[in-house]
Amino acid sequence: MIILVDAMGGDNAPDAVIKGAVKAASQIKSEILLIGKEDVINSKIKEFYGKNNIKEISENLSIYNTTETIDMCDIPTQAIKQKKDSSMVVGFNLLKEGKGDVFISAGNSGALLTGATLLVGRIKGIDRPALAGILPAYNSRLLLIDCGSNTNCKPINLLQFAQMANIYLKNTYGKENPTVGLLNIGTEETKGNDLIKESYKLLTEKADELGINFVGNVEGRDAFSGDLDILVADGFTGNVFLKTVEGVGKLVKRTLKDSIKKNIFTILCSLPAMPLIKSLSKAMDYKEYGGALFLGVKKPVIKAHGSSDEKLFEFTIKQAEQFVENKAVDKMIEEFNKIN
Repeated sequence: MIILVDAMGGDNAPDAVIKGAVKAASQIKSEILLIGKEDVINSKIKEFYGKNNIKEISENLSIYNTTETIDMCDIPTQAIKQKKDSSMVVGFNLLKEGKGDVFISAGNSGALLTGATLLVGRIKGIDRPALAGILPAYNSRLLLIDCGSNTNCKPINLLQFAQMANIYLKNTYGKENPTVGLLNIGTEETKGNDLIKESYKLLTEKADELGINFVGNVEGRDAFSGDLDILVADGFTGNVFLKTVEGVGKLVKRTLKDSIKKNIFTILCSLPAMPLIKSLSKAMDYKEYGGALFLGVKKPVIKAHGSSDEKLFEFTIKQAEQFVENKAVDKMIEEFNKIN
């Protein structure tokens, strides 16, 4: 298996990408191909590890040279069409040509959506692919879809988001009959804007036919109860929700850390509870859950957080290997072929 990684995409690239890839390389069997400016990557390898060749660090690490980079401020469609030798476009083309099994990028989200749709292609029966991110929940995990790829949606899009997430959890994690909720400002079917009210009706109408265990509207405060497996939203609302959750997680960890270190007495009192504190801190850390899967395209694509550090890249690369091994995209295509 070959994992394609955009080494130049993201706020902390290429440093965080390289360090995360090096850490992941020792934990997986797959080859990791770093796509980007070879001279820049090699200079970083020398700086970080004192090696002249990336193969000296690990045999399953290699570099694919490109000359351009798509920046966060670039207009997505123009960037994909004009920067043909960028790390992102080259990564998509390698994936499409079968020279890689999965592509990871923390770069421009709009360009990633455009490139995946135009270069890799949508699965038949899916109008709009969507980002699906894993979040912590009580004694379980929550799949949030869409995390930010489609800011303007129609009810049919939200229905298909629910379908894709349902198929993914069943086939990848063996989760039978996962519960699906619609993110809203209240649980009543009359609550919400026109999009949410129409989506509620459509999900209710099609749930049995499509094998979706739709449990209705869900308020944000109830999303992490452990009773919900999939939370459906349009990309704008989903992204705001995601960033808020990440911010709250950081706040809890920071407040807990400051409280423990307040004085010598709080430090001593916290020692017996340190295993529990570390467990809580880990559960609240979104970095433990890797990137967001781009469901709905013909090949595996993963969007890493734009501000990903080396730890998040490490987990995302390991997640990518599992994503491919479970044949998640193949099963998605198979299921939508049956529906169509």
